[in-house]
Amino acid sequence: MQIGEWAVAITLLALTVLPCPATDSAVLRNGFSIRHERREVIGTITRLYIDGRDSSFVDVPTEEIDHFEAAPVQAKPQEPASQPGFEPSKGSAGPPLDLNEVVNTASGTYRLDPDLVNSVIRAESGFNVRAVSPKGAQGLMQLMPRTASELGVQNTFDARDNVEGGARYLRELLERYDFDLIKALAAYNAGPQRVEQYGGVPPYHETKAYVARIVRDFNKKKLAAKAATQPVTQKTSESKTTGTHIAATKPHKSTPQTQAKANPAQTSAKN
Repeated sequence: MQIGEWAVAITLLALTVLPCPATDSAVLRNGFSIRHERREVIGTITRLYIDGRDSSFVDVPTEEIDHFEAAPVQAKPQEPASQPGFEPSKGSAGPPLDLNEVVNTASGTYRLDPDLVNSVIRAESGFNVRAVSPKGAQGLMQLMPRTASELGVQNTFDARDNVEGGARYLRELLERYDFDLIKALAAYNAGPQRVEQYGGVPPYHETKAYVARIVRDFNKKKLAAKAATQPVTQKTSESKTTGTHIAATKPHKSTPQTQAKANPAQTSAKN
């Protein structure tokens, strides 16, 4: 399912800040652009801050960025969110596509945390709408043709259809495994039959690394958002906090998030 590994080396010495004088667009090789307020180069990735907040960003492999350009002044202002805003670059066919709105709509429909859906998209396709895996999985959330058909997705390369179907499937898996996020992610990658066969995450390197990668990305955003609202004196201790939060709302429950039923060792696979 996965479309390539993104090597991430995060050290203070490797951090380079590239300020943007105004809202810019990072034009990707796949024909889309990401609006952002500022950016940082961290090892082999470029971190694009969507609305200037530390908790709202997306990491893109630097080699996938073709160039930067000033965002059109007539573009609709970006609403605060954790997903990147995508739109066709100049010369591309089709109307502008705002992935923020697409992800938020699907997440609201299926009562999922948009950050989780965003993390799954990043791990599955690297935000490439036209991505196709060696096994035949397609689109942003890498739906297999049979799964897409069962979910009622008519066009897997249509961002709205794909994310709608992927969010629905993820919700179904969470409900199937009593909102155990680790099992749900493992099933999304390897299939429910494998999770049930092994009673949890199957012993596949790809699946273990996949689950760990999404959990780290999701928790990183939550920790960054939490740290941004706390006094500076508390940020150091909070940065060491671990744990996986269920990013979905259970039926008939008043608490929107609960702690995942998983041993942290299950998600410590190396990329």
